[in-house]
Amino acid sequence: MSDGDSQNRPVVLEVRGLTKRFPGVLANDHIDLTLHKGEVLGLLGENGAGKSTLMNLIYGLYQPDEGEILVNGQSAIIHDPNDAIQRGIGMVHQHFQLVPVLTVTENIMLGTESTGGPFGMFLDRRAAKQRILEIAGQYGLHVDPDALVQDLPVGVQQRVEIIKALYRKADILILDEPTAVLTPQEADGLFAIMRTLVERGVSIIFISHKLREVLTICDRVIVLRGGKVAGSADPRQSTEEMLASAMVGRDVLLKVDKAACVPGKRILIVRDLTVKDDRGLDAVRGVSLEVCAGEILGIAGVQGNGQTELIETLTGLRPALSGTFSIDGHDLTNAPPRRITRTGVSHVPEDRQKNGMVSAFPIKDNIALQQYYQSPYAEGILTNEAAVDSAAAQLVRKFDVRTPNILTRIGALSGGNQQKAIIARELSRPCKLLIAAQPTRGLDVGSIEFIHNQIIRMRDNGTAVLLISAELDEILALSDRVAVMFAGEIIDTLPIDQAERSRVGLLMAGVKHGTAAMTQELPVSQAENTR
Repeated sequence: MSDGDSQNRPVVLEVRGLTKRFPGVLANDHIDLTLHKGEVLGLLGENGAGKSTLMNLIYGLYQPDEGEILVNGQSAIIHDPNDAIQRGIGMVHQHFQLVPVLTVTENIMLGTESTGGPFGMFLDRRAAKQRILEIAGQYGLHVDPDALVQDLPVGVQQRVEIIKALYRKADILILDEPTAVLTPQEADGLFAIMRTLVERGVSIIFISHKLREVLTICDRVIVLRGGKVAGSADPRQSTEEMLASAMVGRDVLLKVDKAACVPGKRILIVRDLTVKDDRGLDAVRGVSLEVCAGEILGIAGVQGNGQTELIETLTGLRPALSGTFSIDGHDLTNAPPRRITRTGVSHVPEDRQKNGMVSAFPIKDNIALQQYYQSPYAEGILTNEAAVDSAAAQLVRKFDVRTPNILTRIGALSGGNQQKAIIARELSRPCKLLIAAQPTRGLDVGSIEFIHNQIIRMRDNGTAVLLISAELDEILALSDRVAVMFAGEIIDTLPIDQAERSRVGLLMAGVKHGTAAMTQELPVSQAENTR
C-alpha cells in the first residue's frame, strides 16, 4: 500500500500529545501519531527513545500523564491490557508472554476461556481449537494447536502470539521488535503473514531496529528521538543511511571499517566435540575449530543447528559427551563456568535474560557480576561499594546505557539497554577469548556501530573472538573467517574474501558443492528451522 493510499483510509488509532514521566526521565514528550486502517506504520528510534513506553501507554500497561488516545475516532481511556483488548488492540511483545508447559490452545485461550457443559463449568478446548485452526488458515499462521509451546521454535512461538491477539479480535496489532529473535528465513515468513493481515484490514505498528526490514515492509515511518517525534519518512523515498541519521541525530557508518587480520597464537582449540541437547539428541556432532589471537571467527547458520549447545559447552553451561577444547593451552573440557571465566573468557550470551543478568538486581550489581569477589570490587569478604559504583557509572556512560541511575533494576530497562549493560560488563574486562552470541540483538543502529567498533578494537588488541550471529550481514562484516554450522556440524570454513553471501547462504541450507547435506538424523526443531 502506498503512502497516498494509507492517507485515504480511515484513522483507526490516534495519539495526541501523549506524555509520560518517570523519576528523572521524560520518556514521552507530547507525542502525536496516527495509524490508518490496513497500514503498516514503522516506529524507529534508539534504545531509550521512548518507543516501548509509547506502546505500553497504548496497550494500557502504563497510564499517560498528559494527552489522549483515540480508537476509531472515539476517545479511549485504557486502564489495562483488558481495556486495550476490548478496543481491538493486541500486542506481541519482544519477549513472548507464553507459558512453556501449556499447549498452543491453552496459551491462546488463557484469560478468555471457552466453556461448556453443565453450568458452563468445563473448558471447551475443542471449540477453542476449532477457532484457532480457522484463524491460522485465514492468515497463513500454521501451528499445531496440541503442541507444547516449549517444544516449538521461536518463529512458531511468535505465530502463537499473533494468533492469540487475533483470537481476541484485535484489528490493531503492535509488534515490538518482532524479528529480534528470528532467523532471516523466519523473518521472511513473518512479513508474508503481515502482508496477509493488512490485506484483511488489520493495522500494524511495527517497531524494529533493522532498517532494511522497515524499508521493506512499512508504508510510513515515524522516528522518535529523546522521547519526541523527530520526523517521519516515506520508505519509498528513503535509504538506510537517511533513517539511521534521523534516529541518532548524526551520520552513522553502517559498514565496518577494519584493518587486515594479523592472527597470533591459537587461543581456542576445539577437537571432535559432541554435545547432546535437552532431549538427549546429538546437537553438536564432532565439531573441530580453532580461533587465533587477533582474529574473528564467525559462525553462520540458521538458528537451531547446534550453535547454542556449542557455546553453552565452551562456557561451562552444558557438558560435552565427547571431544575436548582448550583455551590458551588449558584443557577446560567440562570445567565449571568460573574456571573458564578466570582463564580469560568473556561471554555475551544468546539469551540475555536467562544467562546474562539477574533481572531483580540493580545495574551496578549486574556490571560487577563476573568480578564481584575480586579486587577492586571486593575487600576480603566485603564489597567495595565505592569501586562498584565508580565502575558502573563509568561503563553506563561509555556504553550509553539509558537509565535514570545505576541503582535502577536492570529488569526495568528496555531489552536493548539490558543488552548494552551486559556488553559493557563483558567487553570491559581483560580477556583472551571473547565469545559473543548475538551481541547486537535488539540494539539500534548507533549502538550496533559502537559495539562493532568495540569488537574490532578487541580483535586488534590481540583478543580471539568467536562470533555467533543470526544476522548474516553481521557475520560477513566482522569476521576474518566464516564457519558454517548445519545439523550440528561445521560443513565448511571460508576465508572472508571467499565468503560470498550466496555461497554462505547455500551452506546454511546444507548445500555444499551442489550437493545437499544429509538431514535424516536432524532433530525436529532443527529441521523446521532450516525449511
